[in-house]
Amino acid sequence: MYVEVFVGDATFRGQEALTYMCTQKLKKGSLVIAPLRDKKVLCIVKTIVEKPSFAVRSILEVLAISPLPLASIKLLEWMHSYYPAPLGVITQLFLPRGLSKISITSEPQAENWHGPPLPILTDDQQKAIRTISGSGLHMLHGDTGTGKTRVYIELTRKTLESGKSALILTPEIGLTAQLAEDFKNVFGHRVLVLHSQLTDATRRKLWLEILTKQEPIIVIGARSALFSPLRSLGLLVVDEAHETAYKQDQSPYYMTTRVAAKLANIHNATLVLGSATPLVSDYFVAAAKARPLIRMQQLAANSENTHPKISIINLRDTNNFTRSSYLSNDLIHAITQTINRGEQVLLYLNRRGTARIICCDMCGWQALCPHCDLPLVYHGDHHRMICHTCGYRSPNPTSCPSCSSASITFRSVGTKAITADVAKIFPKAKIQRFDADNKDPDRLEKHFKTIQKGDVDILIGTQTLAKGLDLPKLALVGVIIAETNLFLPDFTAQERTYQLLSQVVGRIGRGHRAGQAIIQTYTPNNLLLQQAITKNWSDFYNAELKQRAQFNFPPFCYLLKLTCRRATDSSAESTAEKLAEKLKKEYPFITIEGPSPSFHQKIGGKFQWQIVIKAKDRKDLTAIIRSLPSGWSYDIDPSNLL
Repeated sequence: MYVEVFVGDATFRGQEALTYMCTQKLKKGSLVIAPLRDKKVLCIVKTIVEKPSFAVRSILEVLAISPLPLASIKLLEWMHSYYPAPLGVITQLFLPRGLSKISITSEPQAENWHGPPLPILTDDQQKAIRTISGSGLHMLHGDTGTGKTRVYIELTRKTLESGKSALILTPEIGLTAQLAEDFKNVFGHRVLVLHSQLTDATRRKLWLEILTKQEPIIVIGARSALFSPLRSLGLLVVDEAHETAYKQDQSPYYMTTRVAAKLANIHNATLVLGSATPLVSDYFVAAAKARPLIRMQQLAANSENTHPKISIINLRDTNNFTRSSYLSNDLIHAITQTINRGEQVLLYLNRRGTARIICCDMCGWQALCPHCDLPLVYHGDHHRMICHTCGYRSPNPTSCPSCSSASITFRSVGTKAITADVAKIFPKAKIQRFDADNKDPDRLEKHFKTIQKGDVDILIGTQTLAKGLDLPKLALVGVIIAETNLFLPDFTAQERTYQLLSQVVGRIGRGHRAGQAIIQTYTPNNLLLQQAITKNWSDFYNAELKQRAQFNFPPFCYLLKLTCRRATDSSAESTAEKLAEKLKKEYPFITIEGPSPSFHQKIGGKFQWQIVIKAKDRKDLTAIIRSLPSGWSYDIDPSNLL
């Protein structure tokens, strides 16, 4: 027989399935090993075909496991039509690494489980559960502390009782530990956790378990869990649906919420986008399609400790910074009191490293990456400067390489500097830092239980700590600098600032204990800041939507960012100008912004220029991508334009 197969290998850059001959009878979705040039590759059978008019090679091996569900094949085919990426890259999403290298074992016997009783549902939670029914999109807009996870659990219980499985997605791997524990306390062995930080062997084992499970199960994971081989999906939850981590930053550049909507449609399943700060675009689309918009404002905990005290500190008031350059006297006093009570502190700063600017006070020299022309970030624990874009590393200079002055200063503080400063002020406190610089043993998910028990006095970190964590002993949140994202030249800067401030302040006031937030800012009268800390979503949403409409940004258009990299700035500019002129002639209904230098103008020794394209019809953008000249990269539906 003859079959067409999807090649699951990133080196296959073709756009069509390949034809092979096989001596065995195969079904759609069967997994096989086939020759591709001089290598063996894992493939998925697309369909049975007639004998072709051209010579074909033979399948080398048929894996003795169940075929992929038809729903997975449908999603793969849709991904290939919706995202203009090589077929091998897309197919690879649906397969674990090294699948052919393992032996298939029998499924383990399920254990019995009786979890602890759950909290009584609030009125808001009950209303949400009643409203979320049937297939299609449901927007769950619940403030921090209103118990969205409790709603997910109840929806999952109903889904399992109907004989179908549930898929719960989180934006960060660090959040899977807490969510998995909540679900395992209720559903026990039925919960499987799948994410990219697992070893290849563990991921293969879990993937096979999902494929072969006969009973309904719950899969919890980051965005890659979308492509799990679930056979009968009844509920799909995208928790913290506003997070930029849901956008894949490499080909095929998919947006998790969009793929989740298609997967739910294929299964005729319920889709829930849950967030305390929904994306403006998602909220607008849900409202335009008359989909349910479920609002939860009633806090889940029945306690007087649900109204935290919030103080705003002016960073320009130097009289309030006599003990530290970074921590106000008010914040230091609050930390002292909190630790003395045996409670936890969270200090938030969305900047990594020790200092983000290294410069000479005498001549103005600044330490820049020789490949990217971007500021090098000083990491005091390693005494070296690092480029966070290309990875270039250099020892810290003891004198200025330009004027030989010893007046080297470090500015624009990062989390490592805050950690060092806090350790000096509170030498007996147990302090832990969590950001993207953490090595695997120091990652948040590896220490979650220790943190939750309150064994860490002071947590310091970036946005990793701002998302979804429920810490019973946390009593104080300190925001070191509130504006770290606000003045970036991007259409999402205000939305991102609102989200992060709302989320980090939302770590307290959850009913466990009296909470306090101290927010340090250079702009204490900023309207957006006031909207974020008072949870004034409506005013923020309306103002942001009005601005998006005025300047024609999503949700009022589709976006495509094109980038070229050349050896010289003039070459990059002329290349971009030529393509822009060509596109204007061929696509009269699109809007072209630029070309202009990229936000990161030089990376890896190459100069970058970009073109931003806005279109009412997304098909215009995919057509442009498929006809791009060599040397161009793209990002379709970008989460930002930086």
